Amino acid sequence: MSYKRIGDFIHLVDNRNKNLEVTNLLGINITKNFMQSVANTSESDLSKYKIIKKGQFAYSAMQVGRDETIRLALYTEEKSAIISPAYMVIEVNDENMLLPEYMMMWFQRPESDRYGWFISDSSVRASLEWERFCEIQIPIPEIDEQRKFVSLYNGLLTNQKIYENSLEDLQLICNSSMDKLKNIESHKPLSELVQLVDNRNKANRITNLLGINVDKVFMPSKANVGETDLSKYKVVNKEQFAYSAMQVGRDETVRVVLYSFQEPAIISPAYLVFEVIDKMVVIPEFLMLWFYRPEFNRYGWFISDSSVRASLEWERFKEIQIPIPDIKVQEAIVTIYHTLETRKHINEQLKNTIKPLCPVLMKGVVDSMKFATIES
Repeated sequence: MSYKRIGDFIHLVDNRNKNLEVTNLLGINITKNFMQSVANTSESDLSKYKIIKKGQFAYSAMQVGRDETIRLALYTEEKSAIISPAYMVIEVNDENMLLPEYMMMWFQRPESDRYGWFISDSSVRASLEWERFCEIQIPIPEIDEQRKFVSLYNGLLTNQKIYENSLEDLQLICNSSMDKLKNIESHKPLSELVQLVDNRNKANRITNLLGINVDKVFMPSKANVGETDLSKYKVVNKEQFAYSAMQVGRDETVRVVLYSFQEPAIISPAYLVFEVIDKMVVIPEFLMLWFYRPEFNRYGWFISDSSVRASLEWERFKEIQIPIPDIKVQEAIVTIYHTLETRKHINEQLKNTIKPLCPVLMKGVVDSMKFATIES
């Protein structure tokens, strides 16, 4: 086995969507994955777009130097899709000589991206044009060896996908459980469930300054507080909520977040902090699950005022009616949610563990090649 010019094993394909029979328009991102295109194609002639089929690659020669990434993705779906005419479609000449999956594994390596950046041209877009891409040399072992590496990697991906698909069932159970609560008789206004809290950072003891985003997640504040008096900032403790009344109408989101960490943090004095009055009546996590619902966001937008900031002031916010089932029902739903979140975290860990395996497996290819060279 030796390094061989990749251009000797691949060729370009140019099949256009002439009959407009394919409508699934995709792009490729810097993580080498396909994604739904965000381009506005309402006035575009989709007959000029390129068709990509299973086992083919989409390749963008542009901005390889800028992104330090060879933007290459292997299409694995059964149904064909279309991609921008600016992309290239690549196909392997003979899968008995080079497996598309093996080739993709090689280009998943950070070393491949760095080399692509190194040989990209010096144009504004720092491109890696087709002719130069074809000059890249990769180790190509016997086809059985390729199948072994691909099989090992695919087995790991399959297990991760099975685990990921199981999350959908849990999500469905959680969503349907919450949805059924709309029809129960026991609804209460937030004014009977929560109360405002106003603890300030008087001793400047807390320095962890957070904001809240439209996804209802705490994030490190971007504010420059170099000369700011942090003693005026509000303290938020575990199981308390941070709430921003501003721009609810503009963002169509009620910006409210449950704080779940042990160590307290501080937030802007412009935010409100509130907490559940009686946890035997409503569990904070259950309340947050209701706040996550798209219907809650739409209703908040509907009742927000007509000011420039389209606010949902506290007095109006606390009039919102929330269905309150028996505490045992709340506990069951929250348990399902916690299980779902834990499994999501495990799934992300699995994905983050699998991705670095491409370089490890490919290092095995390179090392075996060196060993064979020494023996010969």
